[in-house]
Amino acid sequence: MSKKIQAIRGMHDILPDKTPLWQIVESAVSSVCEQYGYAEIRMPLVETTDLFCRSIGEVTDIVEKEMYTFSDRNGDSLSLRPEGTASCVRAGLEHGLFHNQVQRLWYQGPMFRHERPQKGRYRQFHQVGIECFGMAGAQVEAEIISMSKRLWDKLGLTDQLVLEINTLGTSEERAIYRGNLVSYLENHLDQLDEDSLRRLKTNPLRILDSKNPSMQGLIEEAPQLIDALGDDSTAHFNLLKDFLDNAGIQYVVNPRLVRGLDYYSHTVFEWVTTALGAQGTVCAGGRYDGLISQLGGRETPAVGLALGIERLVLLMEDKQWPESTPLAYIVHQGQKAAVEASLLAEKLRDQFPSEAIVLHCGAGSLKSQFKKADKTGAVLALILADEEIKNDVVGVKFLREREDQQQVKQDDLNFFLQNIIKTEN
Repeated sequence: MSKKIQAIRGMHDILPDKTPLWQIVESAVSSVCEQYGYAEIRMPLVETTDLFCRSIGEVTDIVEKEMYTFSDRNGDSLSLRPEGTASCVRAGLEHGLFHNQVQRLWYQGPMFRHERPQKGRYRQFHQVGIECFGMAGAQVEAEIISMSKRLWDKLGLTDQLVLEINTLGTSEERAIYRGNLVSYLENHLDQLDEDSLRRLKTNPLRILDSKNPSMQGLIEEAPQLIDALGDDSTAHFNLLKDFLDNAGIQYVVNPRLVRGLDYYSHTVFEWVTTALGAQGTVCAGGRYDGLISQLGGRETPAVGLALGIERLVLLMEDKQWPESTPLAYIVHQGQKAAVEASLLAEKLRDQFPSEAIVLHCGAGSLKSQFKKADKTGAVLALILADEEIKNDVVGVKFLREREDQQQVKQDDLNFFLQNIIKTEN
């Protein structure tokens, strides 16, 4: 017996009972982005491996351990994208979108990382990215955060999420701080775990983000980056807080919130929740002014965020959402009725484009067709058989209400259904 073929571990099917929640999220994202003047961009799933080595860094966990990398038939090294920002920047550079221009862009789609799967963390996962290029200063950072807050409001998730913010200052200030941090940690090597010992030489700021409980005391006593900031960086961060305060957006300053990549500067932020266990970050973003020049373009200010759709869907599962059900399911008996039923279905779809009209296709007794109609959740079953065709009527059976079955004239059906829709709404 051949082995049963199943989905790859950590890569999940999204079944019809879950796709409505995904569609709610995707529709809300599209709506918010349109409100703020952001245009959608779509990038390939596969990029040259060098793009991510240059942007993310060769000594990061993502590049060293997590990327799906392979050689194509030409011998080129390609990778499934592990995140979207690098691809977005590559597309902007390739098509000349950044020079003396402001670009507000957003995208969505699958990303891939070979991690240990657990709730809220998968090997194929889906992200929305929102990126703004060409605008310096704290105001656009506050706008990006306001966009995410508006999205939570639309999805009814505001009470489940907390905004954490921090500042990384400039690359020069961060370099000074990095030296102070390394000196401190080298005096406590016996308290560092294996990951932290490795990061000490490559990415020491990421040690501050460790979730290892035994290291939290050491991390709490570490020097703080904010103490290494100059006046300009401090003023930048204070201005951001003023914008958020004036907008009524609550936040927590988390001095341990960092990004380990050199192209980040000034503001970083995360929206976090306690409802998803270890995978508590739902959305993360910040300013990354150094990335475009790192990939060969001119120095360009940039800020953005990424949010995980799977994690949002998990937060939304316990909420009551209106179900989308068909207005009518058309049943029929006999060959002539089958032809008439197909014509009726198309006619009603023309007349009621926002409603679902489901046509039974194929044979089957009326009893079995009514069962299928009921299973779809349809409000009505519309019935066509020889008698209905002879009398130019449509039988109407109410599937959700205790009402007698009716016969409605074909010419009156549109008006009848309009009244049903008004009642349902």
